[in-house]
Amino acid sequence: MGALKREISMGRLRALVVLLVLMLIALVLRAADLQMFKSEFLSAQGEARQVRTLTETAHRGAITDRHGEPLAISAPVQTAWAHPGALLEARERWGELAAALDMDRETLAERIENRADREFVYLRRHMLPARAEAVASLRVPGVSLTREFRRYYPHGEAVAHVLGYTDIDDQGQEGVELAFDYWLSGQPGAKRVLRDRHGRTIRDVASIRPAREGNPLRLTLDARLQFLAYRELKAAVQRHDARGGSAVLLDARSGDILAMVNQPGFNPNNRSSIRSDRARNRAVVDAFEPGSVIKPFTVAAALDADAVDPHVTLDTAPGTMQVGRLTVRDLRDYGTIDLTTLIARSSNVGATRLALDTDPADFWQTLHRAGFGQATGLHFPGEARGTLRDFTAWREVEQATLGYGYGLAVTPLQMAAGYTAFANDGRRLPVRLVETADDAREPQRVMSADTAGRLRAMMEHTVGSEGTARQAVIDGYRVAGKTGTARKAVRGGYAEDRYYSSFVGLVPASEPRFVMAVVVDEPADVHYGGAVAAPVFREVTASALRMYNVRPDAMPEIPMQLAIGEEAQP
Repeated sequence: MGALKREISMGRLRALVVLLVLMLIALVLRAADLQMFKSEFLSAQGEARQVRTLTETAHRGAITDRHGEPLAISAPVQTAWAHPGALLEARERWGELAAALDMDRETLAERIENRADREFVYLRRHMLPARAEAVASLRVPGVSLTREFRRYYPHGEAVAHVLGYTDIDDQGQEGVELAFDYWLSGQPGAKRVLRDRHGRTIRDVASIRPAREGNPLRLTLDARLQFLAYRELKAAVQRHDARGGSAVLLDARSGDILAMVNQPGFNPNNRSSIRSDRARNRAVVDAFEPGSVIKPFTVAAALDADAVDPHVTLDTAPGTMQVGRLTVRDLRDYGTIDLTTLIARSSNVGATRLALDTDPADFWQTLHRAGFGQATGLHFPGEARGTLRDFTAWREVEQATLGYGYGLAVTPLQMAAGYTAFANDGRRLPVRLVETADDAREPQRVMSADTAGRLRAMMEHTVGSEGTARQAVIDGYRVAGKTGTARKAVRGGYAEDRYYSSFVGLVPASEPRFVMAVVVDEPADVHYGGAVAAPVFREVTASALRMYNVRPDAMPEIPMQLAIGEEAQP
């Protein structure tokens, strides 16, 4: 019996030994199989779990003014992200992580749990350095930081309507940022990195494609004048409790836009406060009926078409004129006036007579060549073409109202550009906002050089003692310009107490260097362009003349004796 038990025990032992030997052989064969036949596959699987391809954000190109002053720059910021699966295993750390991110724990929990099946989720983007450091110091499993870029605008509201802004992904949304997004945006890069089981990057493995920075963009703006124009326009809008306003300052020699501002403004550095009604560039996208600032073109059209003699006199008595069912009115009875008085005192009756005496085709050609009813070529997002109906469809009353600025619509930029014709011997200059733009457009002949000179001389009287823009006077300089006070169109006609107040001027009148258009929308107290818009022109262009060292052209004459150092005779 004992022998039988020993034999059974030995049998079991032999079976166990055989089993162990077979298992060892199987392990050896399996190891050989993995090492010799499946190593590449397993390596690939390991890399797939630990090696990731990351996108490297590209630096957006800077925007500067004509002197290289930064207007828009991109600064590196840190963004917190997480691997939801890894972070779900560290629930006990969610409270301190939420505090570091400055969010509720419930909000963080909802964000992670709702995206548990993903491998990536943003926790907080574009963090301040101190907050990013606080998140990094926690070393929470599954949480990492990555570098992005945030757009900053050093001049804030002053340049906001021209530049526009970018969204959180650094893509242009308005203005120059949108129009030149293709140029400013860089090319994202890509690299392979090795990560641990918590999703943290251990080291870079390889660079697949380096990030390419965006291209810089230099504008024609002068940041100093831009700020001055913004300050003066804002002060005027607040002073007169107006709804808004626009101002455009051009270099009369080149057509470069030196300043372009609007009210109300917005802060492009605070995306949460941006509203679409405040973000639009009114100087380019809002068209209005200009009123009397059109009258110089009415006179120019009549002179160039030989409809009247330069020395003609017009009977405007008794201060009204009937055209069909329309009654044209002046502020008072100016009696018999010449063309200079028509411009200086802004006679609607005189302008109407000239318009009706001019062939419609000739009148339309002058307005069309001045750039009205067509885009400026600036390619600004949302730019308005304005309206100028074809002369073949004009009725007598429409031709009459066009003479004093109703029945067409223009933008402040179009108006400023049109006035460059008076500064350049009758040629309208193409406007330019980007210095690097390859602009082959030629100046447009609007009127003869002789007519342009005559009109410039007439518009000097607007700023004289008998004119409507005495507040546009600049000591030491001759100023030429024209005021406008136009009723706003409403349903059923024109409002009795809502106006566009405007002024467009050239300085120095003897050899213009600057052209500026100012429009104020619905001033609440006074509404005349000479009282509301002209002071903005005066303050901005006076500063521009000093900055650009423009020689005065209206200095008092110095007696010869004093000029050569002798005493003046009593």
